[in-house]
Amino acid sequence: MVKDMEASLNFYCEGLGFKMTNQWTPRGKVEWCWLERDAVSIMLQQPRELNAEPLGRGVTICHQCGDALALYHEFLDKGVFVKEPFVGNGMWVVSLQDPDGYRLEFESLTDVPEETTYSNWMKK
Repeated sequence: MVKDMEASLNFYCEGLGFKMTNQWTPRGKVEWCWLERDAVSIMLQQPRELNAEPLGRGVTICHQCGDALALYHEFLDKGVFVKEPFVGNGMWVVSLQDPDGYRLEFESLTDVPEETTYSNWMKK
């Protein structure tokens, strides 16, 4: 669920490179949509009535990908705020937050030592 479909579509499509492949527009604007990027699909829906509680609090969505660091640079180039990547559980972890507070992680396998940050790894 999202509070502002336009803001979410801008974030996911313009910022993260997803493409809208299906949509539902019963009142002339998108109320539900299906977004895809590579092998990842997500659905967004803006309910007609929103309650006051935050939507994304405590929710993390993890995506396994081929090269999380390439996505890190792509997202930065598009002006998306992304936390510094680090290595956790044998993977580079690129973490960011969407407009509704959902935490998104893009992860790819690496042999770099655990807890290494990107900036420390680049110094080597």
